[in-house]
Amino acid sequence: MMNMKAEKLLLLIICFNMIFSTVICEPPTCPADLDGDCGVDNSGEWEGEFFPGIPKIKYEGPTSKNPLAYKWYNANEEILGKKMKDWMRFSVAFWHTFRGTGGDPFGAATKMWPWEDGTNSLAMAKRRMRANFEFLEKLGVDRWCFHDRDIAPDGKTLEESNANLDEIVALAKELQGTKIRPLWGTAQLFLHPRYMHGGATSPEIGVYAYAAAQVKKAIEVTHYLGGENYVFWGGREGYQTLLNTNMERELDHMARFFEAAVAYKKKIGFTGTLLIEPKPQEPTKHQYDWDAATAANFLRKYGLIDEFKLNIECNHATLSGHSCHHELETARINGLLGNIDANTGDPQVGWDTDQFLMDVSEATLVMISVIRNGGLSPGGFNFDAKLRRESTDVEDLFIAHIAGMDTLARGLRNAAKLIEDGSLDELVRKRYQSFDSELGAQIEAGKADFDLLEKKAIEWGEPKVPSGKQELAEMIFQSAM
Repeated sequence: MMNMKAEKLLLLIICFNMIFSTVICEPPTCPADLDGDCGVDNSGEWEGEFFPGIPKIKYEGPTSKNPLAYKWYNANEEILGKKMKDWMRFSVAFWHTFRGTGGDPFGAATKMWPWEDGTNSLAMAKRRMRANFEFLEKLGVDRWCFHDRDIAPDGKTLEESNANLDEIVALAKELQGTKIRPLWGTAQLFLHPRYMHGGATSPEIGVYAYAAAQVKKAIEVTHYLGGENYVFWGGREGYQTLLNTNMERELDHMARFFEAAVAYKKKIGFTGTLLIEPKPQEPTKHQYDWDAATAANFLRKYGLIDEFKLNIECNHATLSGHSCHHELETARINGLLGNIDANTGDPQVGWDTDQFLMDVSEATLVMISVIRNGGLSPGGFNFDAKLRRESTDVEDLFIAHIAGMDTLARGLRNAAKLIEDGSLDELVRKRYQSFDSELGAQIEAGKADFDLLEKKAIEWGEPKVPSGKQELAEMIFQSAM
């Protein structure tokens, strides 16, 4: 027979896991109350700081051993003529940081943050929002990202959901002040059962209309909060089997949906960038924005190429069979690189693990693309990453973000070294120097037909093919690490 503490803890675990599935349970005694004061008074307000004992995070340099300090990210330091903070434009993801429970398909929640009371009430939503802005202030980050249903509870009707969102957004507007704003907002069109077949690609017109109404509201609140971008992630916009799917019709419907979003954005004067976030599968077997190239092709086909950019997530790149660097370069050369969801996956785990990016080599490749792109503004780096299930201390939230920011800062420093040194660029230039000729210019201008090329092939005979120097390229790259 369980004792009282064990019963309370079990109830907490059950409730937190239910919240993860958007089911509201009755409020249990809060975690801190198992040992004493919870920090919440009878009105539901939080007393004092959410992160007591955590100072404002400062730059202390590479020799620092302090886990709550930046070693490589020095916000105002100039790299290649631009402040580090302007290259990065870091953002905190509300859903992972303040709604992540540590639950997974095989286990219940593990994270019992002291300010949580086990409900999905408006009072609880307000506490989370206050915790979010204290976290941003202490971390020294002035951007955040959100899904509509993560920051405010779903209501019984669309009108009630909108009213809940309005109440939380009003508080967020107050807490933002003049310095903080959303990097982007989005609508959660994947968790609720109504979206089991998708939103913009649902075969049911009522769901299509509901999804449009939800996106309309999410764009409005993103605009109201001063958001710089708006993201579409189509986790359910795809299929499980083609046997019951009219792919052509669904793609047409999705295009019409995006056209309506563009029209509404312009109607209300929202100047932020609309972003599409590619992902190949999970939760559906096949999603229509599989990778950067697929998304670019979709946008071109439907005449939307000038209205959208892409939000590239590194873990999604892995799932599509590409490297993050490949996806960034594909987006960049198509003029579509708008934002980066900074995370990574485990190469031994075949799903979207959303880990903080800690690989300096990977970060260096990422920053090479960002520098070539001239930066990301008005996009940035959003930490769409979550603590490991086993990391349960409040300070772990800070440590994870600090480490992620330091890793990308090291990547920026390394990329700058490589560019300033010029050896890698020179190696690439030499590899293509045969095209820096009269005939090469004709080919690249589209003025060399097959007759001319055949004449040159006969004149020159068997070509001599030079070495690709891959190992030298890798040596130069590693020398910057």
